[in-house]
Amino acid sequence: MDRKVLIIVENLPVPFDTRVWQEATTLVKNGYTVSVICPKGKGYISEYELLEGVHIYRHDLPKEGNGFGGYVREYSAALREETRLAQKVYEEVGFDVIHGCNPPDNIFLVARKFKSRGVHYIFDHHDICPELFYAKFKKRGMLYQSQIMLERLTYKNACMAFVTNESYKKIAIERGGMSPERVFVLRSGPRLERLRIMPPKHEIKRGRRYMVGYVGVIGQQEGMDYLLDAAHHIKNHMKRDDIFFGIVGGGPYLGEVRKRTANMGLDDMIEFTGRVSDQVLLEYLNTADICVNPDEYNDMNDKSTMNKVLEYMALKKPIVQFDLTEGRHSAGGASLYAKPNDSKDMALKIVELIDDEDRRIRMGELGYQRVVNELGWEHTSKALIEGYEYFYRNIKGKK
Repeated sequence: MDRKVLIIVENLPVPFDTRVWQEATTLVKNGYTVSVICPKGKGYISEYELLEGVHIYRHDLPKEGNGFGGYVREYSAALREETRLAQKVYEEVGFDVIHGCNPPDNIFLVARKFKSRGVHYIFDHHDICPELFYAKFKKRGMLYQSQIMLERLTYKNACMAFVTNESYKKIAIERGGMSPERVFVLRSGPRLERLRIMPPKHEIKRGRRYMVGYVGVIGQQEGMDYLLDAAHHIKNHMKRDDIFFGIVGGGPYLGEVRKRTANMGLDDMIEFTGRVSDQVLLEYLNTADICVNPDEYNDMNDKSTMNKVLEYMALKKPIVQFDLTEGRHSAGGASLYAKPNDSKDMALKIVELIDDEDRRIRMGELGYQRVVNELGWEHTSKALIEGYEYFYRNIKGKK
């Protein structure tokens, strides 16, 4: 059977979006014809590209919305481009299923245009948008209510779903009304060939003995303020001048975080690299003695699996993070867990781990083995193929 899949992702281009790219290439390797519609950006600006067997169609990224009117304009522009390109893909390559990756929860509207042609919709639930919206804006007004409505409509129009963890599976069943047998837990496991263990580059530490590493988006909901407060406590109350923080990544909050770092007198112990190449990212993380995940405790983060935690584990790095449900499920004994949203306790846990080399080595090896034997993409991707086998056998093939 010729199995053709169209993946639509709105917020990041491929192959920059690691989860989507791993899904697309895995399906290709298993005999599927795969097309992807995504925005331009992050250095990927070609309108069409055939890469590793994946047909990639890109559109201009809509201007980021601000307020209700801004979001309507942004999402409407993206939907128009996705619908236009979906018609183009249908004519040039073909597809019998649209695999929509949120956020936002509106891609089902594209799939509805093709429903009369026998095309089904599969929902790939990356982020729980109502919780994400509240984590960013702390409001439960019209826009928040629209996120609840769109999530409900997404599940109503989906024939099955891939979700990132058991917390999201519970939401799919209880909030989305999806039958349990049609929900597949597809964890975003790292590929070990991409996350190479390398010798440390001691010059990165700026003469300090120890280094705390971080990689990820620098946004309001990523908890960077907690990390700065923890660093301030380490420097001014614990009187430690031997610890350096290497923060890798860019994002909308980076400028504010840099200003606050300077105002707190922490420039000598914290570096923000901004967005860098994978090679530089690996150099920083391999140099770190421990890694940190400062995501604050809220409904969004407590239920979400953070890719950076698994990436730290793949590089044998012990972790300090707040005690969140899915963070603990992923890391287990590879992490120390600070009291939720308590920057002082995070500082104490960082120093505790820094000062115990044997424990760091044991925890790093524990996390690495968990990725190798259970959480790496080699293992987690089996749910993707199982899900699609179920789709073609029980949904698409059903008369």
